[in-house]
Amino acid sequence: MGWDDDSKLSGLHLFLWSDKEATMSDQFNIIDTKLEGLKIIHRNPIADQRGYFERLFSLNDFMSITHGDNIVHINHSLTVNKGAVRGMHFQRSPYSEAKFVTCLRGKVFDVAVDLRRGSPTFLQWHAEVLSAENHASLFIPKGFAHGFQTMIDHCEMLYFHTVEYQPTYEGAINPQDPMLSIRWPQAIVEMSERDRTHPMLLPDFKGLKL
Repeated sequence: MGWDDDSKLSGLHLFLWSDKEATMSDQFNIIDTKLEGLKIIHRNPIADQRGYFERLFSLNDFMSITHGDNIVHINHSLTVNKGAVRGMHFQRSPYSEAKFVTCLRGKVFDVAVDLRRGSPTFLQWHAEVLSAENHASLFIPKGFAHGFQTMIDHCEMLYFHTVEYQPTYEGAINPQDPMLSIRWPQAIVEMSERDRTHPMLLPDFKGLKL
């Protein structure tokens, strides 16, 4: 199946929409998913003949989903080739982090996996197409692994993190782990050697303590 049309995603299990109403403000619509704490954020650009203006982040609007945590650093990435995968990354307690993920250029298949110990959706994943055109971001809470696949060439991503990077507490799982069965929309054409060699989950993996 091809994934060039965002509308093809709507009937698949990976779009786990909630029955709850979206939280709305002038700048954002915040939508729940079936994975508790994982949010889809639709920005509301103000447009005219010159283009548009939009807000990427608002502590007041997002206080309820970040539980008061501030953004402490912002990262930016460029992935050149279509079909490349980055992931699946997380940080362990006491440096568990939440993050806001946005695609500034291009289009990506963005994936979050619930690794929280005792979660009713443990090891379930949710994916969203993020693009420069759809003005969507994903809020990924603590205890999730995150990764993405580029759907076109030259994709730029912006990441807002609530915790400083701590290399000794960094963890990752393999994007092709059969216990997750992530349905990447395209053949994986490129991964870093580091991502390619991330370990597979063991059957006795109990999840992350927060």
